[in-house]
Amino acid sequence: MKPLTPSSVQDAARTQTPSTHSVAMGGAWRGGTLQHGDEALVAALQAIEGPCYVVADKDAIAVAQDGEATWGANTESGHALLGVVAPCQPQQLGDPTFCSDHGIRYPYVSGAMANGIASVEVVEAMSNAGLLGFFGAAGLPVPVVAAAIDRLQAALGDRPHGFNLIHSPNEPDLEAAVVRLYLDRNVRLVEASAYLDLTLPVVRYRVAGIHEDADGRIVTPNRIVAKVSRIEVATRFFAPPPEKFLATLVAEGAISPEQAKLARRIPMAQDLTAEADSGGHTDNRPALALLPTLIALRDRMQAEYGYALPLRVGAAGGIATPASTAAAFAMGAAYVLTGSVNQGCVEAGTSPQVRQMLADAEQADIAMAPAADMFEMGVEVQVLKRGTMFAMRGHKLYELYRKYDSIDAIPDAERAQLEKTIFRAPLAEIWQQTHAFFAERDPAQNERAARDPKHQMALVFRWYLGQASHWANRGEAARQIDYQIWCGPAMAAFNEWVRGSALEQLENRTVVHVAHNLLYGACVYARAQQLRTQGVPVPNAALCVVPRSAAELSAHGVGGR
Repeated sequence: MKPLTPSSVQDAARTQTPSTHSVAMGGAWRGGTLQHGDEALVAALQAIEGPCYVVADKDAIAVAQDGEATWGANTESGHALLGVVAPCQPQQLGDPTFCSDHGIRYPYVSGAMANGIASVEVVEAMSNAGLLGFFGAAGLPVPVVAAAIDRLQAALGDRPHGFNLIHSPNEPDLEAAVVRLYLDRNVRLVEASAYLDLTLPVVRYRVAGIHEDADGRIVTPNRIVAKVSRIEVATRFFAPPPEKFLATLVAEGAISPEQAKLARRIPMAQDLTAEADSGGHTDNRPALALLPTLIALRDRMQAEYGYALPLRVGAAGGIATPASTAAAFAMGAAYVLTGSVNQGCVEAGTSPQVRQMLADAEQADIAMAPAADMFEMGVEVQVLKRGTMFAMRGHKLYELYRKYDSIDAIPDAERAQLEKTIFRAPLAEIWQQTHAFFAERDPAQNERAARDPKHQMALVFRWYLGQASHWANRGEAARQIDYQIWCGPAMAAFNEWVRGSALEQLENRTVVHVAHNLLYGACVYARAQQLRTQGVPVPNAALCVVPRSAAELSAHGVGGR
């Protein structure tokens, strides 16, 4: 990089717009301490709690973190002001209404990774730090979810936290049962994920208890943060509840006609997370295209319906470094949501073996595999490929499902190979286990299997897909080759970012410390970009924001509630 000089800054500023040129060249600074060199500029940008002034000091560029700047002043009574950066704290990122509405300090959310990977410990840690966490209820039996609700409500009380509500097209009774549980236990916030279309249970949850307050404002006790990657699904969540479902709820006596009328004036979800290329369920959408598309949809639907409360769009998928976090906020995200990186933290409900495998992940170490919950539909999830054969074996099962109409139709040699390598047991024995599982969870599945041999085959194959996640979470060494570990490319980016820092060590990775570092780094990036837009060259070192300790972050005002 060329040395910074007043003339080089002026030359750069002349290439900017007139307004930027006036900011860079139209003021004076005086009354503080000047420092020189790239290191001083980097340190000033990383001191996010205070201002940063770049001035001309004779034939050199100088930096100050104190003093006074004035606009349009005679530079003879001070130093010519070439650039100025305001303080930037994490709570200033994103949409401030998101934080105020949810009662949190920072616009940062940990997503609901299924099977309790987003554990009660993750949610407790997030909530206690002024962040928002969702418990990963998907894939868990209703009694286990109920126990998590009891623990979190006892530990957190009214402090912000939420639970997952996943679309279950193959088990609609289970989705309905989870909604009943949430309504019975006064769960007021859910993350709705993997929805292909709205269902009666999710609408029931949203409109339950809707009423007007004394000032005539609509009050919706239950709120939804919808995670989507398709514009048609986003449109349904940003629209009012469908008339057909409201009519059904009125007919059932679940809501009154007056409540149905109020429901026509609210969106299904005020907050919508644009889920880009992520771990687990994903359409592998690029964030650079998806987020602006859904923001444009937000503005269009807000104008169409005139909601009393503004619609908001957050960003997920790939949020794993200060750069990606800053980019999401720069594109207009109201908040960011993380997933893969939390799975590698000590609070996550998974095994040490999985954490180590995630810590070793690189960009080419991910693959798509059939999803257990939507196997028959061909829906896929993104998983870790390195160190496991799950993706390859899952695709093999889906190929067999497409090719044959029943287990008995599978050729003997093929079936023997399945029993030896994938299931490690006779398929008849696997069916007995599967039948017993659904007898308790969803008996309708067994009834359908009795009528439809192909559905029986699907349930048997789903046994492997479902067990693969549990083997990973429990760290069953004998089944490591079959681990299903949901993982997106964000994990590899995170590993590269923390290399050589304290966060490279697994025992140092906590969800709150990771969150604080990502938010701090995003602030540094935002400040560096402010200076760039004023024509001041910024050293590359300013964008190398290595993870800080909790004490270092606290010195910059990051941390605490």
